[in-house]
Amino acid sequence: MKETSLTAPRHWVEFQDPEEPEQIYRIDLTWLTSKWNCIYGRGCKGIEKGRPNDGCCTHGAHFSEKSDYRNAKKWVAKLTDEDWQHRDIGLKKGWTEVEDGADKTRVVNGACIFLNRPGFAGGDGCAFHRLGARINEQPADLKPEVCWQLPIRRDYERRKFEDKSEQLVVLITEYDRRSWGEGGVELNWYCSSNPEAHTAAEPVYVTERYTLIKLMNEKAYQILVEHCKAHEAAINQVTDSKGRKLIPLHPATAVWERK
Repeated sequence: MKETSLTAPRHWVEFQDPEEPEQIYRIDLTWLTSKWNCIYGRGCKGIEKGRPNDGCCTHGAHFSEKSDYRNAKKWVAKLTDEDWQHRDIGLKKGWTEVEDGADKTRVVNGACIFLNRPGFAGGDGCAFHRLGARINEQPADLKPEVCWQLPIRRDYERRKFEDKSEQLVVLITEYDRRSWGEGGVELNWYCSSNPEAHTAAEPVYVTERYTLIKLMNEKAYQILVEHCKAHEAAINQVTDSKGRKLIPLHPATAVWERK
């Protein structure tokens, strides 16, 4: 299906962080109340043309900071041959490489070294996912940050006021094509704006609870839930004289629901 517009209207809400009152959260309600879900292995066409089994793992993962690398390194040491198809390559050549001066996970045969390919006895998909299932740990605690956050984006901006004071604003929004940088528009296929991936029974703020708590904190997440529920109620209640909803859904969710 055709991807939807990246510039469609959105509804946002802001609230003070209950644990760090000096900062506020700016929340993309349109994204978090959408019905997006990962469809890897269930219709995902992959960001690289002709490589649907790679999903969004084609380029490997850049580390956000040293602690991100150290965390991945800790869990790499626990991966077995049954978890990780390319473990022998990782042990011999290393599982990282440098790109544009920054460390990232190595690419092997066109995709991330941690991506198990179809036919692997342990199953295809991320080796960290398999490890998490085996040892009863959340995959988000094992993987590089960009991997477990996608397609939720946490960003920061500094809001300046006329009295020279400043306030940190933490944005929680959609990691859309533009977030990939200059090459984002050239991706073969991308899920967050594609109706085919907006098929979940529950909205993102429910299905991605663990991720959102990691990105925020438990108290802030509970406030987020209240705002999302209020937004959902408003969508159903605010209509015109013909009963048409006046508050728009995420465009990809709307297309799928009209299908």
